[in-house]
Amino acid sequence: MSLYQHILLAVDFSEYHQDISEKASEIARQNNAKLTLLHVVDNLPITDASYGPIIPFDTDLTEQLMDNCKKRMAKLGAQLQVPEERQIIQLGSPRLEILGSAEELAVDLIVLGSHGKHGLALLLGSTANAVLHGAQCDVLAVRINHND
Repeated sequence: MSLYQHILLAVDFSEYHQDISEKASEIARQNNAKLTLLHVVDNLPITDASYGPIIPFDTDLTEQLMDNCKKRMAKLGAQLQVPEERQIIQLGSPRLEILGSAEELAVDLIVLGSHGKHGLALLLGSTANAVLHGAQCDVLAVRINHND
């Protein structure tokens, strides 16, 4: 009997994403589970005091980011043998998109990296912390060791 049937890997394409991806892939293999990849392009507004409130990202810049993410996702998908229909790229808030996708896809495990921040960075919150406390399923936060 396998513990998990559907695993969602939240990919951030940081320098550590390969280790996290391999761990998620191995858990999926051991459980004979489906693996779905999700990358969220953070929809961060650009502020400029001279123009008043918030100016959203330029459309061309967003399209370039999305195109770059699609290429990186396709490469990772091929590497992990995840079919294109389970390679998802969203635009928005990482924590909201990860939690929403996990619920929509009915996954039973979310795997993502955790930087293990302390002090002010921890108080301000992190994606891993928000997902851990908001998910309706198990969450594996893979510790990223910056000392390697």
